[in-house]
Formats: sequence, structure tokens, C-alpha cells
Amino acid sequence: MKRPRKEKSEASKQAIDTALRACLIAKDSAFNARDYIVTGSRIAYLAVRQCEKELDQIERQVDDATPAAVTQVPEAEARELLACLKFTIDLERIGDLIWSVVRRIHSLPAPLNSKESGTLVEMAQVLQEMLVRVHQGFVSRDLGLAESVIKMDYDMDQVCHSVFRQYLEKGAGRRSYEVTNLLFMAQAFERAGDHTKNLAEELFHLVQGHSVRHIKKSR
Repeated sequence: MKRPRKEKSEASKQAIDTALRACLIAKDSAFNARDYIVTGSRIAYLAVRQCEKELDQIERQVDDATPAAVTQVPEAEARELLACLKFTIDLERIGDLIWSVVRRIHSLPAPLNSKESGTLVEMAQVLQEMLVRVHQGFVSRDLGLAESVIKMDYDMDQVCHSVFRQYLEKGAGRRSYEVTNLLFMAQAFERAGDHTKNLAEELFHLVQGHSVRHIKKSR
């Protein structure tokens, strides 16, 4: 006769729900950043700002609650609580980085050209999809989704590096201010991709109990 599964503590349930909600907020931030790059919508701009505020608030709440909570649950749940804390820390940073991109675009005296905007749109779309997969992977503990996120980070790196190579080779000309901001924005998306990859690696650690730094990024 099977033993009934022990019910998770309220702290664990709340931490998981909060981490998943934070993941959806970060995904919405990436979606609205893409919308702002394409349309310049003020609604999208304000939505990214609101997402950043919510992620910051969530990170502080989880950081305050976790130390006491981990001392009151079994080891497996304690690992889960710590994973949720790591999730919210990375997601808060992702929100900051996306917000920094939108702020830079807002402050530009002249819009980026279509190729430059297209590059940022591509990076925002990849980031959004990475966050969708992290969320789904966390819900179902699907390591296939987690591995796909780790590999997608390679795409983000390649796009960022191509932008830097392009302007290092030909220079910025008279558009040095715009190009400098473009490079910072591409780098911000690339770093957000790195933080999303951290989430996927943390999911591996949670499920398997060890790191997956050895997984190759190449397809």
C-alpha cells in the first residue's frame, strides 16, 4: 500500500506560485518591450515600467520570507524554496534590463533605423520565448524545455555579437550617440538571456540535484 504523499507546506506552495507569477510578469515585460520598439506605444512603455516595479516588489518579499521558511520545512522543500528565491532574483534583474532598454529607446533624439529596430525586436522575441519555456518547464518539471532555453541563449549571444562586430568594423559615423545606445540595448537583452539561462539551469538543479553547466549551447 502506497503512503499518501505529504502535502507541501503553505510556504512552499506560496513560493512556487510567486516564482511562476514573476516568470509570467517578466514574459509580459519582454512582450511589451517588443511592442514599444515596434510601435512606440505609451501603454507598452508604462506596462514595462509596471512589470519592473512588480518584479522588484516580489523579489524583496521572497527575500524577506525565505530565510525563516527554509528552517521549518523538510530538506526537499527547502531546496525548492531556495530555487524560488534564485528565480525571483534573476527575474527581478531581467525586469531591470528590459526596462533599461525601453528607457534608452524613449530617450533617443531620433528613432533607430529599421534594421537596428529589427535586431532588438528579434532579441525581445527570443527572450519572451525563453521565459515562456522556463515557466512551462517549471510547472511540469520538463527538463527538455529547460535544455532548449539553455540552447536559445546561444542565439541571443550570437545576435548581440553580430551587432558589436558590425559597428566595430564600419564605425558609427555621425550616429555615435544612437549606435552607442543600440550596443547597450543589445547587451542588455543578451544579459537578460543569460539570467533566463540561469533559470533553466536552476530548474535542472532542482529536479536532478546537480548543475548542468556541461550542456552544449550549440544546436
